[in-house]
Amino acid sequence: MTTTERVLFEFDDSYAREVPKMSVPWKAAPARRPELLVLNEPLAEELGVDPAALREPEGVALLLGHGLPETVVPVAQAYAGHQFGGYSPRLGDGRALLLGEVLDVEGRRRDLHLKGSGRTPFARGGDGLAAVGPMLREYVMGEAMHALGIPTTRALAVVATGGEVERETILPGAVLSRVAASHLRVGTFQYASALSAAAGDVEVIRALADYAIRRHYPEVADAEQPYLKFYRRVVDAQASLLAQWMLVGFIHGVMNTDNTTISGETIDYGPCAFMDAYDPATVFSSIDHTGRYAYGNQPHIAQWNLARLAETLIPLIAQGLGGADGADSGESENVDAAIEVATEAVNAYAAAFEGYWTRGLAAKFGLTGDGDRELANDALKLLLEQKVDFTKFFRALSSVVRGDMAPARALFAEPGGFEDWVLRWEALLPADTAERARVADAMDRVNPVYIPRNHLVEEALNAATAGDMEPFNHLVEVLLHPFEERAGLERYADPAPAGCGPHVTFCGT
Repeated sequence: MTTTERVLFEFDDSYAREVPKMSVPWKAAPARRPELLVLNEPLAEELGVDPAALREPEGVALLLGHGLPETVVPVAQAYAGHQFGGYSPRLGDGRALLLGEVLDVEGRRRDLHLKGSGRTPFARGGDGLAAVGPMLREYVMGEAMHALGIPTTRALAVVATGGEVERETILPGAVLSRVAASHLRVGTFQYASALSAAAGDVEVIRALADYAIRRHYPEVADAEQPYLKFYRRVVDAQASLLAQWMLVGFIHGVMNTDNTTISGETIDYGPCAFMDAYDPATVFSSIDHTGRYAYGNQPHIAQWNLARLAETLIPLIAQGLGGADGADSGESENVDAAIEVATEAVNAYAAAFEGYWTRGLAAKFGLTGDGDRELANDALKLLLEQKVDFTKFFRALSSVVRGDMAPARALFAEPGGFEDWVLRWEALLPADTAERARVADAMDRVNPVYIPRNHLVEEALNAATAGDMEPFNHLVEVLLHPFEERAGLERYADPAPAGCGPHVTFCGT
């Protein structure tokens, strides 16, 4: 028994085993001079692994996909996807590998996945590599989102390979190890649906749907219409996730169907960023030329992606309604009924999102229930008109509740409109001093002080690429406690200084 096998992970391969047509066995590329750049020790402990063991040479090797027990066979997962609205029938893990699944200390099944581990059969002409900067971006963004309480994949480690990656310039290479509830995506179902259609049966899509139900929504397995109920669960999970993104000003940047998870976790932090000044039209991604994935468009895009998932499930839903099996299911009169109920389910997304968003927005304003939507919309209109920082505004509101309007007023070039708005808002707040203090404390628990400010993220990544990890490590430490204001960290709470210019993000490939 090797040290790696004895000390580290006990891998399972339920996905590759139970849905065999959806992945390809593959091996990670060699690394020239491996160096562990950052290790997520709390996450390692969550997975039941001694962080010290992961720092040993055998552990670092495993984080690159090397030195695995003979029984462990990594796979590259297959999926399709709509990318910026255009359909690609064969995408997949072009530079990534699923090492396997592990049970964490709470018995939850989680994927351990590599990114930047070399070309696979799905590479589509890419080099299969990743650079230090983009992999560290995914690390810091995932940890920031986790600290904010938003469902997300998380990075376990980033290991420099000692090799070079050719992009616009020559960059140092790295491999990210990522932990996820699973890597099942809408695009995974699109690929399986195409396989089933080509075979004239529902074997592959049913196997995938059954697996997803067992893994993420086991409560629907014995339902009368399990595939419809499964779909409704995914719709609700995405509605909740999108509301949480919007409430902190997060912009994903590439909301393709292959980046929309079945679990409801945020995945693939490429050209992502957090909004500074409030503006629904905000776009950071260098490849989003039309603003398809702008901040304000994200909820609608999620619904569009979910409609694509519904299309893949129609044959299964039709059979659940009493339709014919196999190739005849598409000719069954129950297909029309399946389309109708699936349409109702995807249309329910709008109300679900609105509910999550409205209640979340009310909490940010210190109001209960759904709050006052007109009042909230008027505040957002003021932010847009005066280019006010989204995060600083909401955090400053608790000071108003405590009796100090100055921090919030200072955010407005013309504060008169804000002062008028405050009079309306305060009429909805309790008059009792002790109760107001309770409200202010509750607001501080949902309105962060610190988010991954774009200029600070770039500063940290540039330093790390040049070999200095200290700014990155400090930034991560700040972001692990986003709601706790601390002396000496003022620059981490401020937007980019004047003159920085528009921020642009890149996908890293």
